[in-house]
Amino acid sequence: MGLERYALLKGRPTDRRLAGEGSTHYHIRVDDGGRDHRVAVNVQGSSWPSEVEYVLDTDFEHPLTVRIMALPPGLTPLAEGQGLDYVRDGLFDRSHMRPLPAMRPGPDNDLNEKIDRIVARAITEPGAALYAFGEPFGPDPVADHGFGFMPSRGMHNIHMNQGSPEARFRADNGIGQDGALLISFPQGRWAALFLKFQSQAWRTDDATGQPLQARRRVPR
Repeated sequence: MGLERYALLKGRPTDRRLAGEGSTHYHIRVDDGGRDHRVAVNVQGSSWPSEVEYVLDTDFEHPLTVRIMALPPGLTPLAEGQGLDYVRDGLFDRSHMRPLPAMRPGPDNDLNEKIDRIVARAITEPGAALYAFGEPFGPDPVADHGFGFMPSRGMHNIHMNQGSPEARFRADNGIGQDGALLISFPQGRWAALFLKFQSQAWRTDDATGQPLQARRRVPR
């Protein structure tokens, strides 16, 4: 079935909120040139094992960057073939993915801090732009619970969206609809963040994105 809506948000990051106790998301306020959005990035899963796997490439190079830089600010719906696929697109070396706690004592040693390092830099650098692949939510006629603007709107599912074995997430599985966070800096450099829950499988069906069971070797 896949996500009901899949899109890319492009805009200027202006504020952020680190996940605290009882929260599973790091939040980013993004201005698309006229409207505010909240980008909710998972730093912890809702089920065991809860640590989220990540790759953060601070010198990201890929033809994808040329395509998305040409897009106007705001929300761009992504049709089939226009999105990201962790399994099939070669966006990063999957062996580099590591699970990391959302929060723990000490500097630069949890996922909150890893994400904040690049987002805080983008907020302070004029000309930096944020690109969030995922699923839009809203607009809802209430004050946003993260930043207070109205109406509340934004992006979530900024992570791999296939290979989930849990019944409550299987309807969201699909190919070519994975989430990610990319940031372009004025010097022509890019940073890219890719996230995956530990329960999600790398082997997925090429049509549906549902997880495939590993083949069992039959003893001879």
